[in-house]
Amino acid sequence: MECFCCSTKLPSSPSSSILNQRASSSPVGGRFSKKVLRPGLLSSPHSEPFIQLNDRLNPFAYQRRSSNFSLRTYKGPIYAEAKKQAWDLGRFLSTLYFFNGPPSPAKFFEFLIEKLSGPTPSEPVKAMETSGIVLVAGATGGVGRRVVDILRKKGLPVRVLVRNEEKARKMLGPDIDLIVGDITKESTLVPEYFKGVRKVINAVSVIVGPKEGDTPDRAKYSQGIKFFEPEIKGDSPEMVEYIGMKNLIKAVKEGVGLRTGKLIYGFEGGSSRELPWGALDDVVMGGVSESTFQVDPTGGENGGPTGVFKGVVSTANNGGFTSIRTRNFSVPEDVSAYDGLELRLKGDGRRYKLIVRTSSDWDTVGYTASFDTVDSQWQSIRLPFSSLRPIFRARTVLDAPPFDPSKILSLQLPVSSIRAYIKDPITPRFVHVSSAGVTRPERPGLDLSKQPPAVRLNKELGFILTFKLKGEDLIRESGVPYAIVRPCALTEEPAGADLIFDQGDNITGKVSREEIARICIAALESPYACDKTFEVKSVIPFSEPFTVDPENPPPEKDYNLYFKTLKDGITGKEMLEQSPVPL
Repeated sequence: MECFCCSTKLPSSPSSSILNQRASSSPVGGRFSKKVLRPGLLSSPHSEPFIQLNDRLNPFAYQRRSSNFSLRTYKGPIYAEAKKQAWDLGRFLSTLYFFNGPPSPAKFFEFLIEKLSGPTPSEPVKAMETSGIVLVAGATGGVGRRVVDILRKKGLPVRVLVRNEEKARKMLGPDIDLIVGDITKESTLVPEYFKGVRKVINAVSVIVGPKEGDTPDRAKYSQGIKFFEPEIKGDSPEMVEYIGMKNLIKAVKEGVGLRTGKLIYGFEGGSSRELPWGALDDVVMGGVSESTFQVDPTGGENGGPTGVFKGVVSTANNGGFTSIRTRNFSVPEDVSAYDGLELRLKGDGRRYKLIVRTSSDWDTVGYTASFDTVDSQWQSIRLPFSSLRPIFRARTVLDAPPFDPSKILSLQLPVSSIRAYIKDPITPRFVHVSSAGVTRPERPGLDLSKQPPAVRLNKELGFILTFKLKGEDLIRESGVPYAIVRPCALTEEPAGADLIFDQGDNITGKVSREEIARICIAALESPYACDKTFEVKSVIPFSEPFTVDPENPPPEKDYNLYFKTLKDGITGKEMLEQSPVPL
């Protein structure tokens, strides 16, 4: 990334330059003769001024550089003076080498001259396009296949994760976009398979069936209510519900994103991420301005580390700008799960420009956005990816490809931290189908005789509910925006019955698989469902089958009406240390 700021006129009412982080200084351009400026600004009648852009270190203090590069503070008036000075060829060459060298010096000069002199056109450019594939895990199960069918009818891009390709294509169609993998085997979840996935509906579940087996037409499975002596078929609950969940979250986490965003650069709390910043100054076109980037261990907003940009800006030799830029990243930064970049900075009231590059070439298209700063105040600046304009040598490139946030290779801008963010309102990125009853096996004082079979037989079934709860906890702790749906006993009945949504893991009853599929899809688009855990059942009792007249089907539900009743932080785990609530 780059941050570039340049001017050919001296500001009419200059203010002190105070900017935390690697950045571009506010330059003085053009030719001036002993123009008086306020202390703390940009140039001197005697020598090139050294700008300190962090007021915590020495606010409004001008620091002069002597012949041996030591610094001493000067607080008198500061002047800008245009004059001819010796050009530093060594610094020019070190700049080229730091940034891995441009194709040719001549081309590099042409690039910078065009950048400084060319106006930016205001024509509209193509909007950024982003993929939004919904991954359905467990797509051949009772809920999963219905989720796939509904998503495809809505025209949404779908990819399925299945273990048996032949079965999936036979059930879902030969053209289905699929990943053949097993969540219990991490090695089968190749990251490349999940590229473009932005949301996940997980309907994977351990298989439970009658000990004596089912009929060829799965009549016992389909009726879903009458009790049969059950047993685990296939992989254990620990492998599917816990280890499998851990593997799945790891596979999709980069693509779906975190609620708090992704730190690209900065020092926040106990975490930090540093980047190789270097000065890109007017020495590359014959000027003598000079800048540097340092880390102050106590200069941050809350007393922690922060980057500090310092620069010498001189109008000599027709110069007048300094800036900071990263080297190209060895591996492109993928922030395609997010909606933009958020900068935390302390500015000087001037306007700056962020440039993001997605190519390793030096002289190439960059994607840019400008932003204003507030003098001497910390602020957060959000720059949506959709606002980035493609430029080449300061001119808008109308036929440039849309910005690709999966391939950021370099940055240049002035901030204390950079992170990718998800825009508000945040909606779930990971919807998981769990089960009612997951907190009940260990609940003190609970009468198990009144509980569903899975609660009574939790131990005999490999602690199925215990591991389902552990899997839920992995989602809640992952940082991914989520919704956890806990259906009561699943049936093959049609959707359409009135529903009861509850929290705290207390209800029993039945609900159709078709209804759960619809709820999962609705949750993906609802901020009211985000980071919520809830149970669902139909109002129809077990003893009554629910049917629908095809000629007069019930109206489609507005699930937001149910989601709006949900509260944060209620999972039923809070009851493990309390007396049980009567059913």
